[in-house]
Amino acid sequence: MPEQAESAVRRIMASDTYARAVAVLRAEHDRTVADIVRLTEIPAAPFYEAERAGAFLSMAQAHGLGDVALDEVGNVTAMRRGRGEGLICVAAHLDTVFPPGTDVTVRREGTRLLAPGVGDDTRSLAVLLAWVRAMDAAEVRTHADILLVADVGEEGPGDLRGMRHLFQRGEYAGRINAFITVDSPEMGRITTGGVGSKRYRARFRGPGGHSYGAFGLVNPMYAMADAVARLSRIEVPSTPRTTYSASVTGGGTSINSIPDHVWTEFDLRSESADELARLEAQFLALIEAAVATENAVRSTASGPVTVELEKIGDRPAGRTDEGAELPRLAHAAIAAHGGSGGRGHSLQEWIDVEPEASLRGMAAGLTTVLAAAGLS
Repeated sequence: MPEQAESAVRRIMASDTYARAVAVLRAEHDRTVADIVRLTEIPAAPFYEAERAGAFLSMAQAHGLGDVALDEVGNVTAMRRGRGEGLICVAAHLDTVFPPGTDVTVRREGTRLLAPGVGDDTRSLAVLLAWVRAMDAAEVRTHADILLVADVGEEGPGDLRGMRHLFQRGEYAGRINAFITVDSPEMGRITTGGVGSKRYRARFRGPGGHSYGAFGLVNPMYAMADAVARLSRIEVPSTPRTTYSASVTGGGTSINSIPDHVWTEFDLRSESADELARLEAQFLALIEAAVATENAVRSTASGPVTVELEKIGDRPAGRTDEGAELPRLAHAAIAAHGGSGGRGHSLQEWIDVEPEASLRGMAAGLTTVLAAAGLS
């Protein structure tokens, strides 16, 4: 019941232990900001998270966490022991959307920090460490053990490889009772659903030739364009939210050549596993139809157009019931505390580290963690 969650949160916030922990968050706010800057200025493009992972691992060890390790795929895991009555996972992701070579130098304008990736999700990595310092200084004991994870593969083509490994094959697979991820500075928003996605790279090939001399031969770019146009006409439901996009493309040889190869990457998404499966089936059918049409209307004397489909992303859809215990605790914690940032995934990304506003967000998150782990 909602009143039970509110009661649990009030009990935590009324305790002397919690008050001491929040006092530490306030006293060490400048250290938290310094951690944000340090980690942000270590580039962490998808599949290039190793340097940042190494820095976070060293910081976790310096904080006295136990069982600090780098797993097979590059996640950093660390344990804060409670009474061993269950295991909750609290995570933040190491990678950003920005490619190698992006300038990630942090600029400060008043209380704002500006840099690519500073809010998504580097701030959260520093917040995890701030929570550990606060809990240790306040001598917080929890019923459940708390597993902290700095994970890889959250953004772009990473396809959640870090979380997949953690839950399916890693040391803690099958042992985690509750999962909280801290992502972006928007501490007032709670996400309880995972949008499913299917991502494909389609490579269209043909014989190629001179744009004038071989005119009339099949052209893989026409097949590709037809496929994109067919996709654009698919009607999808607004509820459950379902979307698609032709996102990245390339290929060809020169302006006066019929290309022998072109490619496009496609992104299909839905909140519903059934709708996603339906959209995927339509997508696969239209790709084949576009190729067949091109081979039917132009000459295949030098060879037909073919297509190779590579699945480059496969995320299942899922949802936690809003009435479940963990979302109720999180909503109650946020409501009791009443962080800001903007321009996520852009070069102008920023967060506001004004101490009191920042503290409210960190305190609300810490309250949620303590309520989920059980303050003993």
